[in-house]
Amino acid sequence: MARKNLIGISDSPAPPVDGERPAVSRPIAGLAPNHRPSGLVGGITKSLTNITQKVERAEELERRLAQGHAIVELDPSLIDASFITDRLGVAAETQAALVEQIRDHGQQVPILVRPHPTEKDRYQVAYGHRRLAAVREIGGKVKAVIRELSDEQLVISQGQENNARTDLSFIERALFAARLEERGFSRDTIMSALGVDKAALSKMITLVNRLPVEIIEAVGAAPGFGRRRWMELADLLDREGHRSKALSLVAEPAYSAIESDQRFEKLFAFVSITKERAKAETWLAPDRSRAVRIRETDSETTLAFSKKAAPGFADFVRQRLEALYLEYQQETGD
Repeated sequence: MARKNLIGISDSPAPPVDGERPAVSRPIAGLAPNHRPSGLVGGITKSLTNITQKVERAEELERRLAQGHAIVELDPSLIDASFITDRLGVAAETQAALVEQIRDHGQQVPILVRPHPTEKDRYQVAYGHRRLAAVREIGGKVKAVIRELSDEQLVISQGQENNARTDLSFIERALFAARLEERGFSRDTIMSALGVDKAALSKMITLVNRLPVEIIEAVGAAPGFGRRRWMELADLLDREGHRSKALSLVAEPAYSAIESDQRFEKLFAFVSITKERAKAETWLAPDRSRAVRIRETDSETTLAFSKKAAPGFADFVRQRLEALYLEYQQETGD
C-alpha cells in the first residue's frame, strides 16, 4: 500500500505550480520519479522554493512514518487482533465508559499496529484493542501508528504498554507470560514485555501451570487479588477432589453472572469449605498401634495402612476384600 494512502490527503502538500513536478521520488508527497519538467525555465525557477518545501516535507513524513511517529487513520475492518491474548475480558461498564469518552472527546491516544505478517493490505494490533473496539462501535476510522514489528517486538510493545498503564491484573499478566512461553518466546523477551525479573517471572509461570486454565478463564481478571491469594487458591485446588468440584462450580451459569472479584471470592470460599469437610483420623488397633489412617471427604473414604506399625496388614485386608464386601451386602440388604 502506498504511503500516501496511509497518511491521507490532509497530510499531502499542495499540487505543484503550472503542472511542474520535480525529478525526485517522494511517494508520501505524491512526487513521481524521472518526470521531466514541461514548463519554461522561468517557471522552474519560480516554483523552486515550493518544490524544496515539498521534498523536505516528504522527507520528514517518511522519517516519522519509518520511526512509527506518524499517526494515520485506518478502516477498523482492516485490523485484526494480536496473535496472543493478554486480557481475560473487559467489564461491560468499563468498555461502555470508554466508548462514551471517545464519542464525546474523540480518540486521544492512537493504537499501535503492524502490517499483517500473512494478510496483504491488513494490519495486526500490538496494543489498543479496547480503543479499536470502541471506534468500531461508534463508527469511523481509528487513529493508529504503523510500525514494522517482529513477533518479539509486538509482544514487548503489547506488554509494556499495558504495564505502563497498570491495565492488567496479576493473573492476566501471569497468564500472558505463560502463553508467551508456550509459543516459544524466550524468558528474556517475556521479562522485557512484563517488566519483571527472572525470579518473579518464574513464580508467575509456575503458578499458572498449577491452575486449570478453565478456572482462570472462568474467574477472569480478578483485579482485587494478587499473587498471594492466587497461590492460596492453587494450594487448595491441589487437594484431592477439590479441582473437580471447582470445575463444576465455575461451569454453573449463575457463576459467570457475577463480577470477577466476586467469582474469585466465591470459588475460594467454596474450596475452603470443602477443605474443612475433609476429616482424618487414625484407627488404633487393640495393641494400640496406629495401623490405619482414615481420611474422609464428601465423595470418598481413603484407608492408608502403615507398613511400619503393621507390616503386611494391607495385603491381609486386600485378600479379604471380596469376603468383606459380601458380608457388607448381607448386612445392608444390597
